[in-house]
Amino acid sequence: MATKLSQTLALLLLCARVAATAVPEYREAPHFTNSASARCPPPLPHTDADAACSPHAAVHVAMTLDASYLRGTMAAVLSVLRHASCPESVHFHFLASPTSPISRLRDTVRASFPSLAFRVYAFDDEPRVAGLISTSIRGALDRPLNYARSYLATTLPSCVRRVVYLDSDVILTDDIASLAATPLPSDETTAVAAPEYCGANFTAYFTPTFWSSPSLSNTFSAGDRRRPCYFNTGVMVIDLARWRRADYTAQIEEWMELQKRVRIYELGSLPPFLLVFAGRIAAVDHRWNQHGLGGDNYRGLCRGLHAGAVSLLHWSGKGKPWDRLDAGMPCPIDAVWAKYDLLRPAAAIESS
Repeated sequence: MATKLSQTLALLLLCARVAATAVPEYREAPHFTNSASARCPPPLPHTDADAACSPHAAVHVAMTLDASYLRGTMAAVLSVLRHASCPESVHFHFLASPTSPISRLRDTVRASFPSLAFRVYAFDDEPRVAGLISTSIRGALDRPLNYARSYLATTLPSCVRRVVYLDSDVILTDDIASLAATPLPSDETTAVAAPEYCGANFTAYFTPTFWSSPSLSNTFSAGDRRRPCYFNTGVMVIDLARWRRADYTAQIEEWMELQKRVRIYELGSLPPFLLVFAGRIAAVDHRWNQHGLGGDNYRGLCRGLHAGAVSLLHWSGKGKPWDRLDAGMPCPIDAVWAKYDLLRPAAAIESS
């Protein structure tokens, strides 16, 4: 009896693993061409391994590629291409866990976007990152791939000098070239641009231990000319050349190492970014990150958009639009995301 029970449990575990790594089939997306009036560079060769270093790449976009969030990534890519003035000149850089079915993920992206210029990278720093992560208040934030954004400068080719990083739960409704062209000050130290929120309760992102220690809390001292302003790391423009020169990855890791010894924050990969960059970023218009759409909605309290123009919608938080749509309990704003869902009927895209 014990042997049969063990075999049954083993089979169930195997099925669970297969289900967790299964890659569903997606439809082929429409093909979008460069605008003749936008003075676009020539289309990028999607079969050329060196396309990432092509001088014709108008915009570089980095995202993670993961079976659990693939549905969101595919929708995000489609929204970027649909609204880009030069979609054939956008190059995507996808970072995937080395333990994931990378070849299947790559084939899935290629099947839906046959003309897309992209490259998939194994996030080889994952074992090192796993050793630096301390448990947060949300298990989903503890996955090493969630920290891949901190390693773009060492993962992407050195020829890539500027990149737009996007989370997998976003939809663009504007030309990504406008975001990518965000000007950075000439001080050489500002390597990140993102929408900034200086009215947020910044104290909530760090523990009382952090704030009670002058050596730690002075990180945001007036003498350092740093304002403790929140920014969401799911949408960032990063100057990789400046990042590499300042070795900001090492600075982020130093805070993660301290967190392993003394608990100074609770929320995954965000606090180390704030500790290094808050008050030292180039501000971007808030229309480029209407975030929090998946937060309160998780408990049935649908959150509306902030006032003003909208260029990017971000379902940050626990409630993802694809989960709510599948459960038959979507929020009104999820209808926007559904237009780009490649698992839904083709009419949803064609009529968007």
